[in-house]
Amino acid sequence: MGPLPLGATIGILGDGQLGRMLSQAASRLGFRVAIFGPEAESPAAAVSAVSVVGGYRDEAALKAFAGQCDVITLEFENIPVETVDFLTGLGKVVAPSSRALGITQDRVNEKTFARSNGVDTVDFATIDAETDIAPALERLGAPALLKTRREGYDGKGQVWVKSADEAASAWAAIGGKPAILEARADFVREISVVAARGHDGAVKAFPIGENHHVGGILSTTTAPADVPDALHAEAHDIARKVLNGLDYVGVLAVELFVLKSGGLLLNEIAPRVHNSGHWTQEGCVCDQFEQHMRAVAGWPLGDVTARCRIEMTNLLGDDILSWPALAAEPNARLHVYGKAEPRPGRKMGHINRILS
Repeated sequence: MGPLPLGATIGILGDGQLGRMLSQAASRLGFRVAIFGPEAESPAAAVSAVSVVGGYRDEAALKAFAGQCDVITLEFENIPVETVDFLTGLGKVVAPSSRALGITQDRVNEKTFARSNGVDTVDFATIDAETDIAPALERLGAPALLKTRREGYDGKGQVWVKSADEAASAWAAIGGKPAILEARADFVREISVVAARGHDGAVKAFPIGENHHVGGILSTTTAPADVPDALHAEAHDIARKVLNGLDYVGVLAVELFVLKSGGLLLNEIAPRVHNSGHWTQEGCVCDQFEQHMRAVAGWPLGDVTARCRIEMTNLLGDDILSWPALAAEPNARLHVYGKAEPRPGRKMGHINRILS
């Protein structure tokens, strides 16, 4: 695909805060943005030229949306694969592709894909029924983590299983849905790599971020992380294998466990711009949102050099009510998502603090 000209329209499936920041980045590059999502008043629609309201299986609304777009991308991974296929069938370029989504939306498919592309993961078992849990637990060892195969995020849809006696309660806790049981990883740190791949196959990876979670939700990312050069190179190599194996176009994140032995295991792949990449907004020459728009538009990928060290902190729920103090902090920049109601655990914004 050749580079989109200035003034072209990029469509975004999804109308949340990631769509908002993608739209803002696209506007800086001279593009118009059309948002598609279920809400008439949304964080992304508020900053975009066009907003089409509809469900992700509403073919009439999708057709009206597609007619206004030169290329289409997405802001979150749970867009139905059928939606992407429908838009592709209309002759539209959609990046990332439905194949990439189909693999990364399912945790069993994702880990199987990773292993087939030379990327190590924790050991795992497919769980289709409650009766599968006990034999899988015996093989993997206890405790092990039971997760729904699809859609779980921020600690939702998962529960630790400490013994076979807990199989019934664990199965009920995840709603009796198809699942994966993952062996416990003996890790000392959690890191992530945010990287991009263009239509031409060019790949660029940002410096590594070190992540700290609270209650299953990302609390802080510090980047560039203080890691040995060999580990940095290995993590970037994993990101490159994932991008190339998926024939991916755009930005994605790979979340990794750093083991006590010093090795790396893939935890999850996020086929989109990612919370752990927000630090790039103040920390890098080209941030993850601009990089994603460059990739899907067929432009050259931007410079991923870090300008400074950043600590990104998520603002959840009532944290946003401290905005006057946060906005007054020196060497920090506040990002607010434009959501009306600060509910517990809801991502309302983030702040990037310059450390050095």
